[in-house]
Amino acid sequence: MISSIEKEIVSLLERGDKKAITILYENYADALYGVIKKIIADDDTAQDVLQESFVKIWRYSKKYDSSKAKLFTWLYRIAYNTAIDKVRSQKNKDGKEVQIENSNVYKISADELNQDVMDMQKHLNSLDEKYQIVINALFFEGMTQQEASEELDIPLGTIKSRLKIGLRELKKIYSP
Repeated sequence: MISSIEKEIVSLLERGDKKAITILYENYADALYGVIKKIIADDDTAQDVLQESFVKIWRYSKKYDSSKAKLFTWLYRIAYNTAIDKVRSQKNKDGKEVQIENSNVYKISADELNQDVMDMQKHLNSLDEKYQIVINALFFEGMTQQEASEELDIPLGTIKSRLKIGLRELKKIYSP
């Protein structure tokens, strides 16, 4: 049974009315924060994830389908997935220390540089724009596939496919 407040929220979301986010926050923020805190112990990070969750809720509000899931279930999945993504991204950042003293980056002579790769931007520009956008986001802007999906508003599977095809096309250029 759907409560009257839930009906009102769904109606506001469907219309894109910003009052929906206020009512959602008032009614669900504590519960969603509890979900996030089970995954993330740090209060500041958990608050950030809660805020990110509400941004995603608003961004995807038109995609909510009451025939597929209850409102709270949909909100829960967004908050839970956002918290998991945050934990994963923190683990990735923590595991990537730069060790300059053991690096040979500064010891490369001009003869050792692959001149074919120096014109990467030119070759990248020869690809279809849909592949350029994905490769730029992932390799030059440092986004994860999930972040690129959200930022570019492209489904994750499409991001992965475009990356694969784009890299295959670049490989044809560099290794004919």
